[in-house]
Amino acid sequence: MSGRQIRHDPSTAAANDQKIIPFRPRTSAHPPKPPAEPANDLADYEQSREPDDYRHRMMMNIAAGIFTIALTGFGVWLAMSIADLRKTTDCLLVGRRDCAEIPIHHR
Repeated sequence: MSGRQIRHDPSTAAANDQKIIPFRPRTSAHPPKPPAEPANDLADYEQSREPDDYRHRMMMNIAAGIFTIALTGFGVWLAMSIADLRKTTDCLLVGRRDCAEIPIHHR
């Protein structure tokens, strides 16, 4: 510093930095008010009286299962491809020249 001293006055710092927030606990003296309009009838959400099409539902479940299995298989293939690429890249960055695997075809 250039010869100046900074004085710290704790009385003004305490008055400026601290703020007390009043806490009022919730009590049952002021319960929440009910909504102004009554709830709608639940008839909109009831199921219809006609029977369910179980065959269609089963076909959709099978399609969803096949899609899930295919998506999982793609995810595993992608993870293994990325891991193999990372291994090859690490090998090349070290400076080795024999990093790529050459498949051997038997005759």
